[in-house]
Amino acid sequence: MGLNHERSGTLRARQTVRIFNQEEGRITELPYFEGDRVERGDPIARLDDDLLKTELEKAIATTQQMRINLKRQEGLAKRKAVSEDELARARTDLSVAEAEQSMLQTRLSYTRIYAPFTGLVSARLVEPGDVLPRHTHLMTLINPNTLVTRILVSDLLLPQLKLNDPVSVRIDGLGGDQQFPGMIERIHPVLDEKTRMGTVEVALHPIPQGARSGQFCRVTLQTAKLDRITIPFNALQRDNKGEFIYRLDDQQLAQRQTVKSGLRITDRIEILEGLATGDRVITKGFLELQPGMKVEPVD
Repeated sequence: MGLNHERSGTLRARQTVRIFNQEEGRITELPYFEGDRVERGDPIARLDDDLLKTELEKAIATTQQMRINLKRQEGLAKRKAVSEDELARARTDLSVAEAEQSMLQTRLSYTRIYAPFTGLVSARLVEPGDVLPRHTHLMTLINPNTLVTRILVSDLLLPQLKLNDPVSVRIDGLGGDQQFPGMIERIHPVLDEKTRMGTVEVALHPIPQGARSGQFCRVTLQTAKLDRITIPFNALQRDNKGEFIYRLDDQQLAQRQTVKSGLRITDRIEILEGLATGDRVITKGFLELQPGMKVEPVD
């Protein structure tokens, strides 16, 4: 039979980016606020660039001067009027000047920050007029069309799941009763060593109207149809030797049977090893029960 397993999680945007400045300076423009939509390539922040422009103009003039100087040195070299060292030094000076100009052009470009994708502003952390060091977190953008949730699944259930398996998702903030379609998008390869739980990422397709990052949701997984041996959960016993049950043999005698359990399914638990279909299991009256004791079965 196939079984449904419900796991809870929180919606979040898979595509999220934090915007940082790569150049220090004063913020002169920051036109977008939380909830505003931005298009890919829109200018979302600008820093004061007056000083860098001045430095770039100086670097351009220096490059032009070095280019003229090299041309003059090459003319003198043809007449053997300068040494090879002087000619090489002139070429190096031009290369250094060109590199300085290129670096300043790059730094100047960092004073304009553009949206890397179409999305929404989820956080605005600075204001125009703020003077910022490099690598300050300015704002965060999210793509609301990439909502996913991460759920924790036991190592016993993980082998029964695969990528692109369909799931259903209920979102408490949208009423909690309606089922929305989703699919397993990613199964993380590493389990938590303490809990033996693995992480499964579920994506919503399509994104429901009104769904937002941060909402609580419940994901229902359906495992493949399998033949399972299950017993009432209270029939499973444990002691320092491990898991066991009391099985009733043909002479109505209680026999201790070592077992290995699997998934818990509501008020029953799967037995992976130690029982066969049709075995009779004692489910009550364990207080004075001993192996070999005669038991009167009650349906």
